[in-house]
Order: sequence, then structure tokens, then C-alpha cells
Amino acid sequence: MTKQEKLLWSLMAAVLVVLYLLSSTDFIIKEKKTDIYPVSVIVSDTNDEFYTNFRKGADKAADEYNVDVSFITLFEKGDGAQQMELLKREIKDGASAVVLFPVNPEECARRLDEMVLNSPVIIMGNMFPNEQVRSGIAMDYEKEGKRLGQAIAEENDSSIPVWIFTEGLEYGYNREVYTGLTAELERSGFSKALHEKENEETFRQTIEGTVYPGRKKAIIAAIDVESLDASAEIIAGSPVYGSYITGLYGIGSTTKLLTELDKGIIKGLIAVNQFDAGYTCIEKAVEAVQKRQDREQIVLDTYYINKNNLRESRFEKILYPID
Repeated sequence: MTKQEKLLWSLMAAVLVVLYLLSSTDFIIKEKKTDIYPVSVIVSDTNDEFYTNFRKGADKAADEYNVDVSFITLFEKGDGAQQMELLKREIKDGASAVVLFPVNPEECARRLDEMVLNSPVIIMGNMFPNEQVRSGIAMDYEKEGKRLGQAIAEENDSSIPVWIFTEGLEYGYNREVYTGLTAELERSGFSKALHEKENEETFRQTIEGTVYPGRKKAIIAAIDVESLDASAEIIAGSPVYGSYITGLYGIGSTTKLLTELDKGIIKGLIAVNQFDAGYTCIEKAVEAVQKRQDREQIVLDTYYINKNNLRESRFEKILYPID
């Protein structure tokens, strides 16, 4: 073998080694590392059945922003202290950011002020002054209570009383909704009565009271998803109730509630784009982790939905998002 041939074979061997290193290792060209952001979403309930569209939006954003999303539920409904313990646990276990649905906003804000957090928090509601809270994502609760009252006034006679059903005024942002609703009902000349849930039979016993002993009519305005869901289930269970409950209205847009709206059990809903809410909270969580976000309050668009406009294309995209 000549000297030139030896040189050629050596060169070819060197090229093969370089090609191998390029294709199978990052020894020469370093592969860019993709950061994965663990984000915990802590809801204010013991299950996440009312968060289906929210989860779809959060999962969509998670795919686009390389986020590992964990949904955390409470062991006992309405336990704000437990929610704060879960917040501390998730951050301690490595959550880059936490999205929080506060059980009681005032209590939650006070407890956050007493805590030292190593990760940013996104509030599903009105933003707190705490610097670790980087965004608030919510609808205008008082305004939507007023909008609900306007729908009731436009579609019903003011001689029929309005019963306001709620899991509790201290739960979430129910008090703000209640304030807007009652102001509009009073302006429109409706009498009203508040029924806060005391036990599992509270709403059923109240609805049954329309049938006997007095046989009276009423309108129900349920100002949270849980009370609206429970009321719809009770009314759907007996055709008799439909003769006395002349209208069931409320706030929420779960698949089950939309089905009851389509059947005529529910007369009208205030709905928010839950898919957008879920997407936005994950997007803002990543921005907060990357420190490229100013503190901001995001106000979500809301809509009044009834059976007549339920199937309009603009609402179908919001209410029935594709996975």
C-alpha cells in the first residue's frame, strides 16, 4: 500500500468517526436542552368534575410550553387551611409555579402574606397584592351577577319571587356575584330570598316547598356551579317541579349543565370560556417562571347562553372545545 493510499484510508476512517459522533452523541454539537416546567393546579373542590374544559385548555398550553401539569383537589370541600398546606407542599415538592382557585379569597390573601414562597402563584380570581402572585385571571363577578339579574328580569314577571341558591356566600367569589344580582333584581322590582346550603337536603326541601303545602311559583338563580348542578338534577327528577319553578338560571358551563339547558331544565346561563381560562393560566405561569411578565389582572369575556343561541357556531366553539 502506497503512502497516498494509507493517507486516504486514514482520512476516511476519521470521517466515519466524526459522522458517528455527530449522529449518536452530543460530544461535538451540544443538543439544546428543553426545560420542563412542573405546574400544580390546586382547585377549591374535592374533585375536578366541573373543570373539564379548563383542563383541556391547560393541557393544550402544557403541550406548547413544555409543562407538566398536576391537578390537585382538596380532601374536604371548603377547607382553606388545607388548601394553603397543599400550596406549600407542591412548592416544596418542586412545582415551578402554582395555579390556585382560592376557597376564600380574603383568607387566602391573608395567609399568603404570612408565607415565604419560592415559586410564583397564579390566582384564578382577582389578583392579590402579594408580589408572589403574578396574575389574576377572572371574570367581573359583580358585573356577571348583574347580567344574570337582567336576564331574569327580561324573561320573567316581577311578581314571581327569586330564590338565590348558593353553596355559601363566603365560598369563592359568590358574594360579588350575589351583590350584582340582588342590585339588579331590586331595581327590577323582584322580591328575593337567599338559600345557602346547610346540608344535602337544603335545595331539595326548598324546591319541594313550591308544591306543598302552599303550591307557589318561584324562580331560582344559582350563583355557583355546584348549586346550579344540584338544582337542575332535582328539577329534572320530577316533572311536577317544572310547573312551579318557572325558571332556573345560574352561572356555569359544564357539559352536564349545557345538556340540561338544551333540555329546557335550565333557562339561562352565564358562561365563561373555560378553555381559554385553562390555557391562559398555564401560559402566565410559564411567563412568571421565566420572569418575563409584569403583574396583571386578566378579565375573561363572559356570555349569556339560553336554548335559542346555544347552537350558534360562536358559542359551540367556546362551550364544546375540541381536545
